[in-house]
Amino acid sequence: MNKFTHINKKNQPKMVNVGDKNSTKRKAIAKAIMFLGEEIISHFSEDEIHTKKGPVFQTAIITGIQAVKKTSDLIPMCHPLQINGIDIDISIIDKEHIEILCAVEIDGKTGVEMEALTGATIAGLTVYDMCKAISQKMVIKEVKLVEKTGGKTDYKEK
Repeated sequence: MNKFTHINKKNQPKMVNVGDKNSTKRKAIAKAIMFLGEEIISHFSEDEIHTKKGPVFQTAIITGIQAVKKTSDLIPMCHPLQINGIDIDISIIDKEHIEILCAVEIDGKTGVEMEALTGATIAGLTVYDMCKAISQKMVIKEVKLVEKTGGKTDYKEK
């Protein structure tokens, strides 16, 4: 028995049919930890850095929101979704790192894990793009799902 829902009986890719599923409230939260380094963090004032390209965190949040809405255009097996809400928070967690949290909510037939992961990742890439004139040593160290509710199973990172 094939455990991958995106593979048909002939072992070919398919998009899962969610038509018969019940619509439920669903939420996913993803987290990205990013190394910026002391050189970049030292330029921040009141949890924001202004570059020639504009305010870094504000721009990254807006870009992350756009990415969530475009997830189905980027990841072939993701369904286009009617998103209810997106909340992205970026904070400095120590003298070298930031944390990006992306929460996505819908009332729907499929989850929003990929949307939350995409939002956190693209927000991190935007921070990189906006700060690369200061240093190219930045690293998106990890991107992971930290919470999911709704659907068949709930998940919360311990």
